[in-house]
Order: sequence, then structure tokens, then C-alpha cells
Amino acid sequence: MNSFVHKTLVVELQAGDTERFPVLAHLSYDPSDPFAVTAVFTLDGRVLARWQLDREMVTAGLSRPVGIGDVRLRPQARGVGRELRMEFLGEARADGGRHHAVVFAWAEAVGEFLTETHRMVPPGCEEVRVDDFLADVLANS
Repeated sequence: MNSFVHKTLVVELQAGDTERFPVLAHLSYDPSDPFAVTAVFTLDGRVLARWQLDREMVTAGLSRPVGIGDVRLRPQARGVGRELRMEFLGEARADGGRHHAVVFAWAEAVGEFLTETHRMVPPGCEEVRVDDFLADVLANS
């Protein structure tokens, strides 16, 4: 059995007022951090951004709008298919605004990834090893 779930998708990135262009999204799930999904976006081998997302939020975002902070997700129809629209607000810019990007992924592909994570650690069965976490924190202080 795999100790983690990984899926690479071709998604579309829209930064600012630009047209959409394809980038890779590398989604990963490690059961040792059962509430999180990591998304790394790359173009030509360069990492554009890395986000740690709440697995439950990504799951909910496939069916309804979620998020009020730096990450906002919602389903969106496109032609005959459905997309997951992921809006990311980044660090402040010199002009006082914030970096802003929107990523569009096929909802079915994201759903397949989440199904694999749910097989590994079903929702509601996540465990956090607080003692191990505290030992790591105290060892590093």
C-alpha cells in the first residue's frame, strides 16, 4: 500500500488580467498530516507556488463556494464539464494590492484524487499525534 497519494494534473492558471495558460499541479496527500492536501504549481520545471490546503475544504469546494481568506474555492461549469475554481491571494505588492491568481482544474480529476485520499484516511477518522508534535517542537526549541 502506498504511504501517500500523488496526482499530477494539467490545470489552467490566470494571473491578473491575463488569459488562462496551462501549468502543472502536483497534488499530494500524506496520511501523517491527514487534514492537509499540498498543491505545488509548476511551469517548465519551476515552482510557481506551493499551497497547503484543507482537505475538507477542497472536497466541499467541488460542490459549493468555500473560503473567505487567502484561498477561495468554488465549482464552475465550463462547456459540458465542471471545473474547480481555486482563487489564491498572495503576498502584498509594492502598490498596496496583493498578488492574485486563479487556477482552474477539472473537477472530476480533483474528485478522483480526493477519493484516493478518503480510501487511505476516511473523513472523520483523521488522527493527530499531539504527543509526537509536541516532542518535535520541544526538541527543536
